[in-house]
Amino acid sequence: MDDIIIFGARRLTAVMILIALVFFLRLSREKKKEMLVFAIITLPVIYLMAKLASLFYYNPRPFVVENFVPLIAHTDNNGFPSDHTLLSAAVASIVYFFNKKVGVFLFILAVLVGASRVLAGVHHFVDIAGSIIIAFVVSSLMYKYALPVILRSKNV
Repeated sequence: MDDIIIFGARRLTAVMILIALVFFLRLSREKKKEMLVFAIITLPVIYLMAKLASLFYYNPRPFVVENFVPLIAHTDNNGFPSDHTLLSAAVASIVYFFNKKVGVFLFILAVLVGASRVLAGVHHFVDIAGSIIIAFVVSSLMYKYALPVILRSKNV
């Protein structure tokens, strides 16, 4: 069981990125351009919002609070939000706006990444929930407001 948790906590995000890449490669040229632009403008904003959130909310990691050795080695820095879950949810969010079914599947995997991080003892539930919320809210706003403006410009 520990091996499954460790895989989910450390490697499942890479699997998600590969799935997203395969999905991306199967898109039409126009949709590829749109998705690439969306990812380029959205990922940095998601990361920035997560870093800002971490300045306002400090959540010590479970192994620090409860004094145990986690399943995976980790520094004892702020656990909020979970970077692994943030990236997983960001990938899921980006794909979601281009294919709901694949996006939902990737969101399920993102939740599994988060659950694995909790079970590994390196995050609390709030770290995971915060990551997923940040990724989805930011990507939703970027898709609705920023992407149309950028795609209307003649340089893209």
